[in-house]
Amino acid sequence: MGTTDRVPVPLLMRMTAHPLRWALMTELAASDRRVRELVQAVGEPQNLVSYHLRLLRSAGLVDARRSSFDGRDSYYHLDLSRCAAAFGDAAVALHPALAPSGRPWPKDCSVLFLCTGNSARSPMAEALLRHRVTGVRVASAGSHPKPRIHPNAARALREDYGIDLGAQRPQALDAVADRRFDYVITLCDKIREVPRDHGRAVATHWSLPDPATTGDTDRATYPEFRRLAAELDTRIGFPPMPTAMSSAHNN
Repeated sequence: MGTTDRVPVPLLMRMTAHPLRWALMTELAASDRRVRELVQAVGEPQNLVSYHLRLLRSAGLVDARRSSFDGRDSYYHLDLSRCAAAFGDAAVALHPALAPSGRPWPKDCSVLFLCTGNSARSPMAEALLRHRVTGVRVASAGSHPKPRIHPNAARALREDYGIDLGAQRPQALDAVADRRFDYVITLCDKIREVPRDHGRAVATHWSLPDPATTGDTDRATYPEFRRLAAELDTRIGFPPMPTAMSSAHNN
């Protein structure tokens, strides 16, 4: 029996060993993407990109979610939390001293979260980032702000994270138009389709559905608000990284 028979290669290593899969994961580490954007980014045919995306999905590293803007489209999302755990396990399997440490948000950086109504996704992200990371300047805004923060957004943050949104009110994009940010993160598929200049900011998209549309009553939608908060909290643990495509979406 050879050495390779006795020591199985971790699944993550088998997935990332292929150059195209690594390129796809690198793109998805920076932002949620549609297939056509991944095809453009890696310069390979769509059928080949789709094949390798299926392999990454079967390995549990990548997931897909229908666009809330255009239901014919899907956004692919890299599960960074699972990747971190898998990379850590693989490193420790090689040598315990190789256990990785996380990459923090840059000191004194400024972050803007954008969605349509600024009543749930973006204010929740703003509050969670401010709660988790000290020394960051963070704001949120909406293209069509609602009159108030959704009560389930406030409830989910208060009950699960001890965060009080207090008297916070949704605000329009005009309120932050004169400010410059290091990171601009869109959380709504619709607002991502509106071209705008974010200067030198790293532009990232997190494709997240509006939790308020998942039921007819606040009671029915509350579990989705809690799920959204948990996903936001996880994603905040992985600061966005710049790519050429990130810069392209600034224009």
